[in-house]
Amino acid sequence: MSALPDDDRDDDESPWRFALDDVGEEAEDTAAITPESPELENVVFVLLGVALSVGVFVAAFGSL
Repeated sequence: MSALPDDDRDDDESPWRFALDDVGEEAEDTAAITPESPELENVVFVLLGVALSVGVFVAAFGSL
């Protein structure tokens, strides 16, 4: 959708933010996403989140 409200938009302006040429099958692939190796900081935070989640489930089911 457009960032402008309907009152501020010109009559000939499309209400869509992107045209079909920008997102359709013929769209150019300008920025390909390439995988990279994980950084240590990111791995530590993911493992911390997993450990905390498992701890919450163990505490919840342990109190039953």
